[in-house]
Parts: sequence; C-alpha cells; structure tokens
Amino acid sequence: MKILENKTISDVPGFQAVGIYSGVRRSGKKDLCLIYSQKPAVAAATFTKNKVKAAPVLLNMEHVKSENTQAIVINSGNANACTGSEGFEDAVTMAKVTAKELGLTPPEVMVCSTGIIGVPMPMDKITKGIETACKSLDQNHADSAAKAIMTTDTFTKKITVLTHIEGKDIYISGIAKGSGMIHPNMGTMLSFITTNINIEKSLLQAALKNSVEDTYNMVSVDGDTSTNDMVIVLANGLAKNSFITTTNDSYVKFKEALDFVNKTLAKLIAKDGEGATKLIETNVIHAKTKKDAKLCAKSVISSSLVKSALFGSDANWGRILCAIGYADGDFTPEKVDIFFKNPIGSIQVAKDGMGIPFDEDTAKSILEQEYVNILIDLKDGESSATSWGCDLSYDYVKINGCYRT
Repeated sequence: MKILENKTISDVPGFQAVGIYSGVRRSGKKDLCLIYSQKPAVAAATFTKNKVKAAPVLLNMEHVKSENTQAIVINSGNANACTGSEGFEDAVTMAKVTAKELGLTPPEVMVCSTGIIGVPMPMDKITKGIETACKSLDQNHADSAAKAIMTTDTFTKKITVLTHIEGKDIYISGIAKGSGMIHPNMGTMLSFITTNINIEKSLLQAALKNSVEDTYNMVSVDGDTSTNDMVIVLANGLAKNSFITTTNDSYVKFKEALDFVNKTLAKLIAKDGEGATKLIETNVIHAKTKKDAKLCAKSVISSSLVKSALFGSDANWGRILCAIGYADGDFTPEKVDIFFKNPIGSIQVAKDGMGIPFDEDTAKSILEQEYVNILIDLKDGESSATSWGCDLSYDYVKINGCYRT
C-alpha cells in the first residue's frame, strides 16, 4: 500500500467533487460540498447512535438501501437537526434537487448536514447552491470539497492510498470533518470515502462497520455524540477486479487499506479537537479480551480530568488509573503499569497499581510535546486496543461558549 501525497477523493477514477459558498455561513467560507460518481456505485454507511438524529441521518438510513448511490451532498453551517417534519422535507428536497441536476433518482443521493442545531434550513440558498455545485463539478476541485464540510475545524482532513489487487490499481480516498461534539459510539463526525474497488454492497457494509469500531469509535474529543455523525463509502467498481463476494484475500487486502484510511482520518480529527494543543494516543496492552482493552482505552481518552492534566503537562497517573477503574473492563488493579511516551523519551509513572519515584522534569518535558502516548499495561492477557483524543484546554470553553452566537 502506498500513500499518495496531494491526492484526494476526485483522484479516484470515476469520481468528481466540488465545494462552493452558497451563503449559509456568515463567514463567507465554503459551505456546500458535492461528491459524485460518474458511474453507478454501491454505498455503505454507519450512523450516529444518538437517539436525537438529524433529518439527513433519518433520510440516509433509507437511501443507503438503494442498489445504486452516485452522489453525496453536504452543507455546513446548519445541522438540520431538531427541525421536525419541515427539516425532513428539506433533506428530501436536497436529494431531489441533486438528483434532478445529475440525472439520478432521489434515493441515489445521500444527504448530510453539519452546523447549528435547531435552526430552519435556508433552502433558497441551499437549492441554488446545489444547482451551482452540480454545474461546477470537476476532478480538480476536491480540495474545495474538503474545505466546504468544515465547521470549527482548523485544517482539512484527507488521505489517499493506492493498493493492488489482482494487479489492478485500487484507490481509496477519504475526507472528514470533526473537531468538537465527538465521542465514540458511531458517533463519529462526518467522513466520506471514495474507492474504485469492485465489491458486493453487503461486504462493503461489513468492512466499513468493522473498520469504524477500531477507528472512529475509538476517538473522543469532548464526550459528546453528535446528532449528525455518519461515515459513507462509495465504491464504483471501475478497478475491474474480480467482483468480491466473499471474505477472500482480496477482501482482506482492501479492508487493510480501508482501515488505514479510517485510522488516519480518526487521528486527524483527534488532533484537531477544539482548542486542542496535543494529540493523545492511549494504548492498552495485555488485556484479558479485546472488549476489556477497548473499554479501558476509551475511558481514559474520554476522561475530562485526564485531558485537563495533559493540557497542564501534569503527570497525574492517578487520574488514568481512576478512569480505567470505572470503565467496566475486567482487569486486576494491582497489576497495572502506566507509562508516558513519545519520540523524545519514555517514563514509567506507576507499577503494579501504585506510584513509583520518577523524574518530574522528564515527565513534564514528555507531556509538553504535541504528541503524547499513554501506555497502560494490564498484565492480564494478550489483547490490546488503541484510542485517540486530545487535551482539554481553556480555548475549548471559549469556542463552545459562543458557537451559536
């Protein structure tokens, strides 16, 4: 597998993408994105588990059943959530307008929204924006597409890889947005992936669902699961590899590349947490089961006290032990070792569930870096898990204290 620098979703054969300014966002930044497969494609998706689901999520839960999905339309600046029957009709209208412009049927279009909750959609602006976007489709506009889905994000999140199956070039490319209101539970943010692989729809769904569990669902920025979160994959089959209908070697190779794309995007989302100054990676090793490892890793990365300590570069290992203690994972507290690591060094701060003497200055110098790894050795088995998040800074409160106004 090879990472393709400076390539994005429209570099996948058969795909086009564009981002424009439709007038929804006051800032004048791009706020409407369109992704289009020029050939028929199959779709897979995962959706938020928040009981309060935005109108586009409810619509897409039906549209994803279509045997052909060729377009995704996304607006930022308005979440179209908690907007009642009118909001649902607005989501339907977005699909209808896109379908009309591209010669599709509405169920062949997926609709996504992100932004402020509870505000009616400015459909006059969005409708005109969709029409403009459909007329502006070009393979060279994908960078604008990545920018158009951003809200409080500080940078675009994208990754493109190339792998080979049966001698065919298989491209997988993704863009994502996410900075706040992010917590594991699928529950992710917004992520859109294009690929030219030839694969059965049900297997694409299985691959995505499994991949999400170990990537996006292991990210927590602030403990809030959004009303709008979803991940969508479109596969148009233009690679012309043998049609994948079983979990054979071709499926496994594709799944490995898909996992890499999703893990990369998940880490970028964690790194760009609202007000974040550090990317935090938590590795739990030697757990009794995978479930135990994931519960402990998620708990640590979601702890406000742990995240606050890391913002202050405070080696407060007790908060870490406390967080795994209420995680419902099966482990023996008296066995736990805790380390802080990154490229400049490594230091152990707890052994067998108790504190040990360590150099505070060395620990602080490690924790002051932009990347910090928390290694937790449960010494109870052979399973492991990794989670990603960020520190919790003063700026997080500043950003979210005036998000709506």
